Formats: sequence, C-alpha cells, structure tokens
Amino acid sequence: MSDFVTPFSEQIWDMKYRYKDAGQIPLDKTVTDSWSRVAKSLASVEKSPERWEKIFYSTLEDFKFLPAGRILAGAGTGRSVTLFNCFVMGTVPDSIPGIFDMLKEAAITMQQGGGIGYDFSTIRPSGSDVKGVAADASGPLSFMNVWDSMCQTIMSAGSRRGAMMATMRCDHPDILSFVDAKSDSQKLRMFNLSVLVTDKFMDAVKNKKDWSLIFDKKIYKTVSAKYLWDKIMQSTYDFAEPGVIFIDRINAMNNLNYCETISATNPCGEQPLPPYGACLLGSINLSKMIDAPFSENSKLDATLLKETVSVAVRMMDNVIDVSKFPLASQEKEAHAKRRIGLGVTGLADALLMTGVRYGSDEAVAKTDEWLHLISREAYLASTELAQEKGSFPLLDVNQFLQSGNMVQMDDDVKEVIRSRGIRNALLTSIAPTGTISLYAGNVSSGIEPVFAYSYHRKVLQKDGTKREEEVIDYAVNLWKEKFGNKEFPDYFVNAQTLSPTDHVKMQAAAQKWIDSSISKTINCPEDISFEEFKEVYMAAWDQGCKGCTTYRPNAVTGSVLSVDTSEKKDIETSKMTGISGEVVYMSEPLARPKDLEGRTYKVKWPDSEHALYITINDILLHDQRRPFEIFVNSKNMEHFAWTVGLTRMISAVFRRGGDVSFVVDELKAVFDPRGGAWMGGKYIPSILAAIGNTIETHMIEIGFLSRAVLGPQSPEIKKPALTQQSSPTSLRLTTFCPSCGENDLHMIEGCMTCSSCGHSKCA
Repeated sequence: MSDFVTPFSEQIWDMKYRYKDAGQIPLDKTVTDSWSRVAKSLASVEKSPERWEKIFYSTLEDFKFLPAGRILAGAGTGRSVTLFNCFVMGTVPDSIPGIFDMLKEAAITMQQGGGIGYDFSTIRPSGSDVKGVAADASGPLSFMNVWDSMCQTIMSAGSRRGAMMATMRCDHPDILSFVDAKSDSQKLRMFNLSVLVTDKFMDAVKNKKDWSLIFDKKIYKTVSAKYLWDKIMQSTYDFAEPGVIFIDRINAMNNLNYCETISATNPCGEQPLPPYGACLLGSINLSKMIDAPFSENSKLDATLLKETVSVAVRMMDNVIDVSKFPLASQEKEAHAKRRIGLGVTGLADALLMTGVRYGSDEAVAKTDEWLHLISREAYLASTELAQEKGSFPLLDVNQFLQSGNMVQMDDDVKEVIRSRGIRNALLTSIAPTGTISLYAGNVSSGIEPVFAYSYHRKVLQKDGTKREEEVIDYAVNLWKEKFGNKEFPDYFVNAQTLSPTDHVKMQAAAQKWIDSSISKTINCPEDISFEEFKEVYMAAWDQGCKGCTTYRPNAVTGSVLSVDTSEKKDIETSKMTGISGEVVYMSEPLARPKDLEGRTYKVKWPDSEHALYITINDILLHDQRRPFEIFVNSKNMEHFAWTVGLTRMISAVFRRGGDVSFVVDELKAVFDPRGGAWMGGKYIPSILAAIGNTIETHMIEIGFLSRAVLGPQSPEIKKPALTQQSSPTSLRLTTFCPSCGENDLHMIEGCMTCSSCGHSKCA
C-alpha cells in the first residue's frame, strides 16, 4: 500500500524523508521506494538479507512501524550521517582544556544532526577558587553560553540543528542561577533545561528540611528545600522551564545500574543515558493495530502487534551495525550495550477507536495492558536475537535480572533470559513522534491525547498562490468516514479539555513498562493556581514517573494553539476543535513587494565624525511584521565596502524567513580589538554590536522579537514612534517557528512543535 492518508502526509515525506540527490531530484519516486530503501539497508547485515528485506518491508508497509526520522531519511542513502537520534556526551571535566575538548565533541555530533545532553554539575560553581591562577571560577552557566553560541553557529551555517539538554543537580551551588536562566527569553535558546532531583531532596521538600548546596564536598550554602522546590516550580510555572528529572529513580530502574551511572538525558528527556550513550528510536503505530474500530467488536489485534514488535526489535538492532557515529566513543558505547528505544504512537487514537476515554481508569488499564504486551514481546524478541547473534557484551545475567524493570518482568521471560541471554540492554522508550505521526496520516503523537481534531493550513505555492488544506486527526477521519457528521460520543476528549491529573495518570501507566523514559507534556490550564500546579509535579513523583514536563500558556510563554471559534459545539464535551495557521516553506527566498514600510535609526558612534543611518524595511506576512531588508548609510566612506557587504548578507538572511533573531546575537558578540564605546551608560564592544542593538530594538518595536526585560534605551539611537502595525504585546515570548516562520509553536511530548509545518525542536 503506497497511498498517503492526506496530502499533508505526503508533503512531510517529501520534505523530511524522501531520498533526493544533491540537486534535489527525488530518487525515491514513491513512499514504497523509501520503505524498500530502509528495508534493504537494515537487512544488509543479515545472513539471509533478501528474506529479511521482504519481512522488514512488510512491517514498514501501511505505516505499521515507524522508524524515527533519521533512520527513514538516512538509511540506504550512503551518506555520512548517523541514524541515531540522541546522545549524551562525555562527562565535562572541571578544567578549561577539558571543557573545550567537550565543546569540540559536541560540535562534531551536532554537525551530523544528533541531539545532545550534558550534565553541567561537574563544573565548579561561580566565585569558587581556580587553583594556580589566582582567579575566581565563572561557573557552569558561563560555559553553557559557549555551547549555546556553538549551536547557533552550526545552525546558521546551514547544518541540520540538533537540540541540546542541560541538566544540573539539585545540590549544586549554582542551582538557583540555573533555575532562573530561562527567565530571559533570549538566553540559552538552544537548550532545554532540567533539574536532576534526588530522592533525598524530595524527602527534604516533603518534610520541610534544610538543603545543602555542595561541590567537591564543600558546603557553599544551605537553603530550605521547600524554598528551592518552590523556586523551580515558579520558574516552570512562568517560563515552562526547567523540567524535573527524578534522577535516583532513573538509576534505580536502569537495567544497567550495575555497570553505568546516568546523570543526563537527551534533549526531550525520553532517553536517560550514560556518558557517550546513544540511542535510536522507533514507534509501533497503535492506530494500525485495532480491529473493527468504532464498533462493539473493536479490540487490539494482539497477534499483529506481537509480530510487528518482534520484527521492529530486529530492525532496530540492525541499525546499530549499519549506522555511522560522530565519535568512536559513541560507537563503542552503543555496541557494548546495544540499547534501543522502541515506543508507540497513536495511543490516543487507538483508545478512541476502542471507545475508551483518554485519562479514564479504563484508559489507564488499557495502556498498562498494551504496553505490558509490547515490553514482553520486545524482551522475548531480543532473547531470540541473542540466541542467534549473541548477547550484548556487558551482560551479567544475574545482576541484569535483579535490576531495573526486570524486577517486575514476567517470570517466564526472566527464565528465557537466564537460559538464552539477551541482545539489547534496554528496549523501550517513548519519544516525540510529532513529525512521523503526521507522515503516518496525522495519528495522535506518542502517548499524548489528541491535540486538535482538525485544523486548517495554507501552503504558499511557487507561483504565489495559496492552497488551503484541512488536516484531520486519523481516528477522527475514520469516524467521519463511517458516521459522517454524527455527533462525537463523550469519550472524544482532547488536550484542551483534559485535567493535568489525567495526563499524569497516563504517563505513570505507560512508565511502568518503559525501560528508559517518556517524552510527554502535561498541559495545564492558564488559570491553574500555583499550588495546584505544584501538585502536578508531586503527583508525578508519587505515581512513579521518571520526570515531569508541563506547559501552561501565559503572557510570557505564549498561548497554545487556539480553538476554532467557528465550531459551535461545546468544548467541555470535547466536540470538534481546530487550529489555524499558514505555512511558508523557505526553500526559495521571499519575493520583494513593490512597497515596504520601514524605519530609519540614527546611531552616533563616538569615534566617528559622521552618524550611521540604519534603515530596516519590514514585510507583512500573515498579519505579522518581520524584517525584510536593511541599509546602512553614512557620510563616512571609510566603511562603505563592508557596510554594503554586511547589509546585503543580513538582508539575504532576512528574506529566507524563519527565526532570524540570531543575527542580533551574532552582531552583538563582535568585539573590536581597538576597543568599544560607552553609549547611553552601556558598553558596546564594536560598531557592529551597535548595529546589532539597533536591529534588536527594531525587532522588539515591531513585535517580531520580545524581551521580558528591556535594557536602558541608548540615547544615541533615535527611534520613531510606533505605527499601528506594531505589536502591543511586545513582552510576550515569541513563538514563531524557526522553520516556516509561523506563530504556531506549541509544547507537545516535552518538545516545541510547529503545527503548521511539522517542525519539531527535538525531531
């Protein structure tokens, strides 16, 4: 079967996964060619590759098994890319040479598109002594800024961006600064942040004990544990970060706790990994596993699910042998433990198709039943592989069976492992699946509820015309095909109508049978009280989750996607909702309209006799003003050549669309070795930095860029009055998609995702 469910699904395939040559000529003519390419590549390491190629193809067919995007896009292309989705890098040494060695490794990994995680708890706190140089340490956050700049540089150079995760222990002396780091929306933009919370800390919070902040056995400060917990909660309430990772629970439940210690995760949190740990991902599409959907006889096809899981484990194990790795240390780690991350997508759709309300006790029971079956079959499949190909090299059977999820695993499975061994140390994980779920027909993502039953999007064609499409959730589409416009039953619920408690219950039910962890967002209503919000995290802790990520729309983080008010059905009973947005694909630069509205700023650089006149013209795109071009003029001809070159390059970047605010950061970071100048009580390191400040001021004035706290306005920059098109809400964090430029970003599966084009920060 090769037909896509929707035109949008075909577009996602074409943009993300279709194999094309260097000239963008498609080599995969249809999606069946993509399946054949991946199946052939992964079967190449088998003793009977032709036999397994057919079996692998059958499992990929009809979107039953969805390998993660890097496998779909990279397998069988011959390109020097990694098929692994996520990495945790090596332990950061507490020394300048060691830190920058780690930075180099991060750059190499991100250049191949890998998302990375780091624990910055190993760097000494700010203000502590640096022995031998009579200086004070700058602390881990200063070095995180270096990583952040590296990521921006690689992204601006045109490489596929990989997201980053930074973690810090709850007892590190700089934890208070770490918690506050995202209060400025322009700081550490390339990072997700999470606090590593220990069991002792949670006990101290519950019992209102003091908490010591320690580094290298030295106590730097003692605070109330409740004070620190409330500070973490307040930050995530206001800014959606940092997340919380229950690190002791992760290590206790790790199948490999006898030979590794985990202190960091990949960017979206579903893969807690040791130093140089790597994991590949794939998902069983549960919406394809339901017999007789929306009928009295609807049920999970257990036979089909078992067959799909068994083959999927083999395919993912083969990826380890097929894939390239950015670093030799990552390859060594992957082969020593052979961990994979088999998960699910379409859970909410599958529940709808069987008449079960997401978040109900019945849904919790179904989730437990289905994921138990997947876990059991994955382990059995891995034992069969071990009998055929050998166990993972670091297996100690006795210790393995006494650790992690093995404690609750079925006794007969344990006996098989004892007699046969096991091929893969860890097998299950639930990762963000936003893009591959769209590719598979807009099935519900991961274990998330359906976010919106339908929405409209417009695609800008090359001839300038727009085509509007309605994108409908997979299960909803099946319902409409079967029943037309018949009213939805009460069990049709979505993310807008569920309580945070429902989210936590579902995450906890899934976590029971997941070896690694889960990428999930607990959506909270905007008006939830702070005390109720804190209870969400405490419920996640009490119910056995390994971490917690929430999203509460507000004036700082921006709101989630809006509900379509044209629908006249009651949202409280979860009737049809929708979202709207337009997509502009920037493979070609924006065309210049005949007339543009702009502003001119006068900047007087103290060392120059003549002022700079900086003109920035804007384009109105989908009711949002954005910079389109820039000109710099001056009577001082000394700078003519470089100002023309600079403005042409900046204008070219502006016309590509997306999030171009990095231009500001790059210019403001330029230092003139001859010295900068004081302007308006603020030191400006170069004339280029002054131009960057002007662009930043302009972006804020038109509402393209927002800043929670604006610094003092330089009196040397003469700014005009705002026009009617300027945004009245300039203090809101921008939620524009860096891929298509639309204001359609929302938090789902612990990851910022664009509903307009499918871009995901973690994909």
